Parts: sequence; structure tokens; C-alpha cells
Amino acid sequence: MEPKQDILLTTSEDEAFRELVAELDAELARRDGAEHAFYHQFNGLAGLDRAVVVYLGGNAAGCGALKVFGRDALEVKRMYTRPEYRGRGVAGLVLGNLEQWAAADGFVRCVLETGRRQPEAIALYEKHGFRRIPNFGPYAGVENSLCFEKRLG
Repeated sequence: MEPKQDILLTTSEDEAFRELVAELDAELARRDGAEHAFYHQFNGLAGLDRAVVVYLGGNAAGCGALKVFGRDALEVKRMYTRPEYRGRGVAGLVLGNLEQWAAADGFVRCVLETGRRQPEAIALYEKHGFRRIPNFGPYAGVENSLCFEKRLG
């Protein structure tokens, strides 16, 4: 039997969210190697006033957040699932709750950037209806970056 799930809608000030993000940063540093400093500069916690933490059996299992990306869009940021909870639908729960929150707040689309070295993330976003778009902002022309968009509603 699966442990009880709880979903917390919070902000980047939440302690569990910050712990998960610290683990995410360590994992990304390993995956991105020398390119990590470039990506890390765009991954601060400022402006993340919409964050989701999923708990399984009382333990923080995964997280994600939204950052304003314009009048009609939010950017999905800081998506992470602890390794011991992967393959259990945690990331899909986080993403679904972020999308619902964005739509409820009147936004019509979500965008995001991920890296080619994160095939699990790419598969997750495609499974949930995100489609590739030209790289935006600081990711334009960056070969390792892949940008996606999903229309809400």
C-alpha cells in the first residue's frame, strides 16, 4: 500500500522546499559539470512565491515552483524528486499542482528550460503535454538547453 500523500502549496521560504532544492543543486552540479555555474545563476529562490512540496508518508519527496515569466506565463522552476521516491508519480503530482495553480491565477501558459543531460525531466514534460519551443532568454543559443511550453486550460 502506498503511503499517505500530502501536497503543500507554499513559497520558496518553506524549509522542506529549501532542503529539496539544495539536493537538486548538488545533483545538477554533478550532471552539468563545468556548465553548472552558468545555469545556477538563473536558479535563485527570489521571486518563487508559488512552490509545491509533495509529501509521502510524512516525508518531503519532491518539489517544484513557478516564477512570473510575463503577463500571461509562469516559468516552471526547481523541479526535483528525491531518488528514493522516483518512479512513484511524485514529479507528475508536483507538475499537475503547479499547472492548476497557474491556471487558477489566470495564467494561460507555462514555460520551462531543462538540459539534454536530464532525460527523465524531458520525458516527464513531454508526457504531461509540454512541447519544445525555441530557447528563450538566457538559454538562446545554448546547445545543452531545451525549452518547452504548455498552454493551460
